[in-house]
Amino acid sequence: MEYQISLPQIQEILLKKQLLKEIIIDGQWHYAPSDKISAKIFHHMTYDSREVGRDSLFFCKGLNFKESFLAQAIAQGLTCYVSENYYEHQAAIAVVVTDIREAMVVLAQAFYQNPQEQLFTIAITGTKGKTTTAYLTHQLINQLTNHKCALFSSEETILDGKTKMKSSLSTPEALVIYQQMAQAVENKMTHLVMEVSSQAYKIKRVYGLTFDVGLFLNIGHDHISPIEHPTFEDYLYCKRQLILHSKKMILNADMPYFDLLVETCQQAKVDYLTFSEKSVTADYQYTSKSQHDFILKDQQTNQEQAIHLGLVGEFNHANATAAIMVARLVDSQLSLEQAGQDLSEVSVPGRMNAFYLANGALVLVDYAHNYLSLKAVSHAAKQLKPDGKLIILTGSAGGKALSRRPDMGKAISEEADVAFLTADDPNFEQVASISEEIKAAITNPSVQVILEENRKQAILQALAMADSQSAVVLAGKGSEKTIKVNGQATPYESDIEIVKAYIAEEKA
Repeated sequence: MEYQISLPQIQEILLKKQLLKEIIIDGQWHYAPSDKISAKIFHHMTYDSREVGRDSLFFCKGLNFKESFLAQAIAQGLTCYVSENYYEHQAAIAVVVTDIREAMVVLAQAFYQNPQEQLFTIAITGTKGKTTTAYLTHQLINQLTNHKCALFSSEETILDGKTKMKSSLSTPEALVIYQQMAQAVENKMTHLVMEVSSQAYKIKRVYGLTFDVGLFLNIGHDHISPIEHPTFEDYLYCKRQLILHSKKMILNADMPYFDLLVETCQQAKVDYLTFSEKSVTADYQYTSKSQHDFILKDQQTNQEQAIHLGLVGEFNHANATAAIMVARLVDSQLSLEQAGQDLSEVSVPGRMNAFYLANGALVLVDYAHNYLSLKAVSHAAKQLKPDGKLIILTGSAGGKALSRRPDMGKAISEEADVAFLTADDPNFEQVASISEEIKAAITNPSVQVILEENRKQAILQALAMADSQSAVVLAGKGSEKTIKVNGQATPYESDIEIVKAYIAEEKA
């Protein structure tokens, strides 16, 4: 399908939203609609100067934007740009706005013919579990709708109910969100499940979106850094925005600040349902029986069902409960028994992928990258291998979420017998420096700490160390096939492929 928007339409939308400063054409400044405004039509939108053409509308956005990017775009034929600043030396129509991100959203909505209005939208937030819950929810909704559910996750994107594409962000940029929504609508999708990160609200990627259902899974200290959230209060505030932009919420009654979330729902007049492992007053209660099995009870109807997950980990029982609650909001006739059957074989790339070495040692590969998630994975490993040592291999990303480093050290102190500290997207920082920060936070003197900057070598050493009773947790990278170094995504086999190759060599 071909999409388009004209300059007069852009002016009308921005005026209506009170986002327009002025439109500058050939040095003449305009604000009100008039016949002096070019009737130019745009067939493409982008914020990447390398993608522009004569029919593109280019958005000058981001802290790292430089006027040279705009000059490059104009040299490639660009005739119009949208920006918070007027670049008077650049020979193109300037649409100057008060907020570039809000302008990008409202113009993308109009350009792609408001696809968000044609989808039943489900948004998931939380410090951990977003991706797993998104996959579980997508599976259930796909079954209910005959494969008419799209998925936006940090791991994969699905726009036709079945075809998987690799994702790059938990929540894409606004132009990507609406382009993908439009593609999903073209593909006859009726529902969309998407992860919504705190950054999505911080930098307005989901500005202007109201979700039919929002899930708030949990909260913990994460993403605190100069380039993300300056404080935990800011992080939680951004997470809470999902409540203000959802028609109905599902809340974990066991999480910290639950009372604040309830107050937010009540103040905003948003209906909510709750789930809990501990509280009999929650709408749904789950009781773990093993790493794979739990009992789910609908407290309103007194129905109970034993559910078996292919996924490892008691923490996934909360994720599955939340997913089932969403599905039953979509279709109230969905039985707990059928929901359990639909979830029994779901797997998530890089999340709690379990392997066994030839000697019986357990290996868990997981994307765990903060205190809560590393604790949860470690607990699962100890439940499955209670009599052996726990070997944890991890690192931390460079240049962001600086609070994770002491948090990872704390989790290691509480759970590990051996810790391998290694590379995990160091970017512009030194792996050794990041590892030393984590090591400094390991307060348990009985933990053996091994520093190895090469991640593959660290994994091979950890696997070789494991005896039959040991559990090895490879945390942070999951199924990712690149490591970010000095701003570049460098090829990497992935933790999963390294483990598979190790096991294959054992058998050879």
